[in-house]
This record gives sequence, structure tokens and C-alpha cells, in this order.
Amino acid sequence: MTEQLPDRRSASGLRARLAASRPPVAEWLIGGLVWGGLITLCIILSTYGLHRLPTAHRATVLALYFSGAALGWIAALPLIRFAGHSRPQETRFAAAFLFLAGGTAAFTALLFALQYRHFYAQWHEPFGTRIWLFQFAFTSASAVYQFAVLGIRNYLPFGLILLIGASILHARRSR
Repeated sequence: MTEQLPDRRSASGLRARLAASRPPVAEWLIGGLVWGGLITLCIILSTYGLHRLPTAHRATVLALYFSGAALGWIAALPLIRFAGHSRPQETRFAAAFLFLAGGTAAFTALLFALQYRHFYAQWHEPFGTRIWLFQFAFTSASAVYQFAVLGIRNYLPFGLILLIGASILHARRSR
């Protein structure tokens, strides 16, 4: 007699996991807006105390962080649900922490790089040339690096508290 694999490793287990990873549309969209708003509040609080948010670009910076957080939530939620499906609470917490932090930071860095690239495009070569490709790649890479060095710290300390709270809620709600 051969022993069958546990459900979570079989094809039917994968199908169940994929089905469970699709969140309700309301949780997806409303959660993205709420997460974006909370991260924007976090950025306001962390930069206000240190007087680092320039008044001339306040709306642009806050819109960038809001959009990055909202898109990060939308991308992270199915991954969180997939990785945490039928897992212990600690695994669900870790999945939520990892994917929500990574998604928020990655999408915000991507939007920052696009804005950075848009600003410097006026001095770049025409689209499609080899030099343009190098300029695009290195401008985008330097923007992501600059965000990693200067932008991530704006999430601290309040963003970390929000991230831990959201991860705990995901760990308790998901089954």
C-alpha cells in the first residue's frame, strides 16, 4: 500500500490553496485604501517630528507613499492568503509581515523610480537607443537605491507598529 501525500501537497490541496488565496473584492480594495491611508498618516507623523517633509512637494510625496502602500496591499493580500492557508498562526503572521512589508516598500520604490525617471527623461537620449536603455536602467536603479536609503526610514517607527498590528490581525483572521 502506498501512502498518500497530505492534502496541502496534492493537486487538490494546491487548488484549495489557490481558491483560498483570492480575497473578497471589498477586503482587497477597501483594505488597500485603509492601508494606504494609515501609511500616509505614518509618513506625516514621522516626517513632521523631524521637519523633513518639504511643504512644496508634500502632496506629491504623500500621494507616492499612499499609492505605493495601496498597491502593495493589493499585491500582498493574495500572497499572504496563499502562504498562510491551513498553516499555524505563526506562519500566517510571518507571511503577512513579509509580504505586506515587501509589497509596500517595493511598490513605493517602483513609483518613486518612475517619478525619478520622468524628471530626468528630459536629459536622456531618445527612446529605444542603447544609451537610453543604459540611462533608463541606471536612473531607475539609483532611484530605488535612494529610496531604500532615504525613503524606508520614513516608515519608522509608526509604520513598523502598523505592520505588526496588521500582521497580527491577518494571523488571527485567516485560517
